[in-house]
Amino acid sequence: MRTVGVISRGIRTPIIRRGDDLVSIVAESVAAASKAEGFSFRDRDIVCVTESVVARAAGNYAGVDEIASDVAAKFGSDTLGVIFPILSRNRFAVCLRGIAKGVKKICLMLSFPSDEEGNELFDEDLLDEKGVNPWSDVLSEAEYRKLFGRQLHPFTGIDYVEYYLELIRECGCEAEVIFSNRAVSILDYTKNVLVCNIHNRFRDKRRLIAAGAEKVLTLDDILNAPVNGSGYNSKYGLLGSNKATEDSVKLFPENGQDIVDALQKKMREMTGRDIECMIYGDGAFKDPVGKIWELADPVVSPAYTAGLSGTPNELKIKYLAHNDFNALNGTELTDAIKTSIVNKDADLKGKMASEGTTPRRLTDLIGSLCDLTSGSGDKGTPVVFIQGYFDNYSHD
Repeated sequence: MRTVGVISRGIRTPIIRRGDDLVSIVAESVAAASKAEGFSFRDRDIVCVTESVVARAAGNYAGVDEIASDVAAKFGSDTLGVIFPILSRNRFAVCLRGIAKGVKKICLMLSFPSDEEGNELFDEDLLDEKGVNPWSDVLSEAEYRKLFGRQLHPFTGIDYVEYYLELIRECGCEAEVIFSNRAVSILDYTKNVLVCNIHNRFRDKRRLIAAGAEKVLTLDDILNAPVNGSGYNSKYGLLGSNKATEDSVKLFPENGQDIVDALQKKMREMTGRDIECMIYGDGAFKDPVGKIWELADPVVSPAYTAGLSGTPNELKIKYLAHNDFNALNGTELTDAIKTSIVNKDADLKGKMASEGTTPRRLTDLIGSLCDLTSGSGDKGTPVVFIQGYFDNYSHD
């Protein structure tokens, strides 16, 4: 009987630079790891590449001036409502600098007590203490300060209200901030709105238009085409971007599908195996202590090969052991469970024996595994090689 299931390996690569042949570097790095660590390749292994190096190799960057030009051209107004941005120096600060350079005044509307990703302006227990209703109350800056004072983010030590206002004003743009969790609150200040949250953006856009907004765009409408030769992402625009320098961002990869298809072909030529490939960004999980939801990208995986489509179709071994085969032990129990797995239905949706299995897309699950394996700092493993993901207890 096999004694090991899924194996996830972080693969070290050279530092990827703009213009590098990423497909060759990734394939050669995985091959070198195989030789050094003594593992062989099997069909349905998975090679995963972080979106950061894909965009870096392609040179998919844009500066604040290009962001400013796009914002100015698409809104054509002096005052702009910027609502529900993530509280992040890495994810939003440079974008905000570009937005501020494109208009004369920003009315910044922050959700409270936290942003969409769970980054807190202040501890949510203070809402009860101060008698504030987050679903109906709209606070000015003065009211916010009177109630909550100067609050610092527990991880970064930043007062994001102060930080964002100063950033806007440093760009020569007038700034005002309000606090509300209702998108339509911004319409009391301006009818032109840039919706900056990630996962609820379409709903908020729809509500604003229904309430009489004149022009509403989301972050995926900004830099969804080149501006003065800049990088871009035709589907996600500024969503999924990260700080590159103080005045530029690295965008979500535009050429992802070409990369994974070429990498799959390269791996087949090198190994003779059918290996799946995908690009991953943030995983999709929440920190129960810090309360931050990791998924600040619009999707976990912007590109993947066909074999990674769909969701798991798995039986719950615990359920089988407790119910169907409760009277069995030892080899009889093992054999009975293996037989059930081999003969399981092609679609277990709604079946009690699959209750409690994870009903998420394969790319979301695998991408989360990759994000945790590679980390976000100095591990130097922008490639993750996964084996055994599609195996189950019946495979010996």
